[in-house]
Amino acid sequence: MTQGLEKETIYSSSFQEVLARTADEDARRLRAAAFKYFTENGFPTPRDEEWKYTNSAAISDFGFRISDFGAGDDGSEFLSGFDYRRNGFTALHLAFAGVRVVRIPKDTSLAEPLEFTFKADEDGAIFPHLIVVAERGSKATIVETYESAGTSFTNAGVQIFVEDDASLTHYRVQKESAESYHVGTTEVTLKRGSFYNATNINLGGKLARHDVHLKFTAEGGEAYVDGLYMLSGDQHSDTHSEIDHRVPNCTSHQNYKGVLNDRSRGVFNGKVFVRENAHGTDAQQSNKNLLLSNDARVDTKPQLEIFNDDVKCAHGATVGQLEDEELFYLLSRGLNGALARNLLTYGFAEEIVNKIEIESIKKELDEAVLNRLHTSLEA
Repeated sequence: MTQGLEKETIYSSSFQEVLARTADEDARRLRAAAFKYFTENGFPTPRDEEWKYTNSAAISDFGFRISDFGAGDDGSEFLSGFDYRRNGFTALHLAFAGVRVVRIPKDTSLAEPLEFTFKADEDGAIFPHLIVVAERGSKATIVETYESAGTSFTNAGVQIFVEDDASLTHYRVQKESAESYHVGTTEVTLKRGSFYNATNINLGGKLARHDVHLKFTAEGGEAYVDGLYMLSGDQHSDTHSEIDHRVPNCTSHQNYKGVLNDRSRGVFNGKVFVRENAHGTDAQQSNKNLLLSNDARVDTKPQLEIFNDDVKCAHGATVGQLEDEELFYLLSRGLNGALARNLLTYGFAEEIVNKIEIESIKKELDEAVLNRLHTSLEA
């Protein structure tokens, strides 16, 4: 049986409550279409190529209590562009989405970051959907944080629109409990001369999946899509990214790093498309992984699909352990073995954490990284 169909009656009852609370007719039709897609297709399985290394059966098997019923803003003008047909998770998300729309007015620079925290309760499921519109010439920072208690399910969606000459910095921090399940989908649309700088931190979750879809729709756009996943125990983290260069003279940078211990497993699948007319494209992609245990595993697959000769593109991936020469150097300086290994691991991860310019968040993440290493940086 396709994953998800056996839960149809549970979701159907709750979905009727969502429809009753949805006043806008367009939004009602959209939710109904998404829910129909879910009931017909269920959750994806490892038989689906995009989910080959991630088995979501545990989410389907667990009867989560839906605690977030499609409340909030209408947002149907933006929701209609959200591709809920990607898979059963995106369809179920849109059916239950609790929508919040945030606009950054044109030619406005916000001094303080906009912070959004979403928390799932024990045995609960939440479906937050955040829509951010950075209007022409605006500049802002948004912080998106996910927390949870015990065994829970977060199915999140984010739509970001960076309009002409706007600049948006985006921090996404997933620090849910070690028993939780997390699926997130982020869609980003960039216009002329826009700038988008994203840092994604994945620390929590028993199973976590984040899909990033970014497209350039006018010339002169630039994007950074970076991330760090730190895993231990039996954690499983899957990142799928798709960067679509549809127009000429745009630049994308992607740098993802993974630190894996114990029996954890990481998955990275990064796709960069350069369309036929997208001359002048500069696309760089990197995925580096550090294995701290012989039982940890990473499946990494960076991909480039280029249909234009006038481009500068590169991609690469590495999976390895700490360098013996670097470790020897620290040991020769009097550091004990554990501290030397932790210092090197900390340095590997901090390249991504150091991108975060909000001191309070950076400090919290520093502490989280050190806690994962069960150490401090004091000799």
